[in-house]
Amino acid sequence: MSDLYELQLVWELGDTVPSDVLDELRWHLGLPQDTEALTGRDGNIDQEPLLDGKGPARRIDGTLSGELVRGRHGWSLTARQERHAEELPELCALLNRLAAVSHGTGPVGQLRHYEDDIPDLLVNDSGAVVRRLLRPDDSGCVPFLTGLA
Repeated sequence: MSDLYELQLVWELGDTVPSDVLDELRWHLGLPQDTEALTGRDGNIDQEPLLDGKGPARRIDGTLSGELVRGRHGWSLTARQERHAEELPELCALLNRLAAVSHGTGPVGQLRHYEDDIPDLLVNDSGAVVRRLLRPDDSGCVPFLTGLA
């Protein structure tokens, strides 16, 4: 059994995202950016990109993608990636940095263990991303989530 997860993001970040956060996000997506802002004092980036997968997925089927686009209402992020459980703390930190500077609250994506049928909902809840479990109750129905925008 593998500790692989499918991450899907569909996130309207808004138009107030600071340039240093956009540069970090571009780096994670494998897009051109100012790498000087992402390097430490020794000139090395300490981690691997988290959203740069492109092409066929290895274990979750489908394709991997990641895009950042500026539209009428600001920046929009759409991504589908395979991530290992060991990368989840770095992923969580990135998503929380985005949540802290994005507008609005509500669902921004989902995270699913590759062997599970039901994903967990990722929600921007007042500047932090929280994971809401969508698990069936004893009747086999997914309970209604209250308090989501």
